[in-house]
Amino acid sequence: MNVAHALSDTLVVARRSLLRIPRQPDLLLGFTIQPIMFVLLFVYVFGGAIETPGFDDYTEFLIPGIIVQSVAFGGFVTALGLAEDMKKGLIDRFRSLPMWGPAVIAGRILADVATNLITLVIMFGVGLAVGFRFSNNVPEVLAGFALLLVIGYASSWIFACIGLIASSPEASNAYGFVLLFPVTFISSAFVPTGSMPDWLEPVATHNPFSTMVDAARALFLDVPAGRSVWLAIVWCGVILAVFAPIAVWRYRRAVSR
Repeated sequence: MNVAHALSDTLVVARRSLLRIPRQPDLLLGFTIQPIMFVLLFVYVFGGAIETPGFDDYTEFLIPGIIVQSVAFGGFVTALGLAEDMKKGLIDRFRSLPMWGPAVIAGRILADVATNLITLVIMFGVGLAVGFRFSNNVPEVLAGFALLLVIGYASSWIFACIGLIASSPEASNAYGFVLLFPVTFISSAFVPTGSMPDWLEPVATHNPFSTMVDAARALFLDVPAGRSVWLAIVWCGVILAVFAPIAVWRYRRAVSR
């Protein structure tokens, strides 16, 4: 199958995934209302008790971290969708059609990129409303937006694996939270790693998610970047190199439940 056919099949599946949103508007809650609640909770409830040296206030520290978390979790829709298709037998039907096999996964992940764009608009709107301001120049800020989309795209491949392995949509949801919530919270996203216990600080500092958050802060706020931007890109490449082949392999071997 040529590239044009593969791209066409991918776009068809992506359109199918996006059409679910108007028909099931509750899907929007996971990547709109929940992140907004996190912002309001941390800014107005916990923010006064958290010190962030090097930043003007906690809002400046928090918003890049919570936005990286939001786009990283955008792949939950892919995990739930693939698990549901497996349960209904649609995966077997897709594989019987004359289409590019990985398009089923690639199309869903392409749809995640579109929903992550919605998430970014909403989250930055909320961030500006609570006092966040960009302090870097336009090219760096745009590079930050691009990096967030790359992080979301790479994370969606992890969720694709979860959706194809889980026994049900409910199980995929549980697996995602159990596996990824510790990664996001034991990081520099919500508190400085220096405030953590001595045994936990090195874990949080070398957490790939911390690197991604630090890279976003550097691009949006003009704080020292060090190697965080390049390392964040490298980590996204590593995630893709590991989880994309696993997801495609699992799709080809999966049996509907």
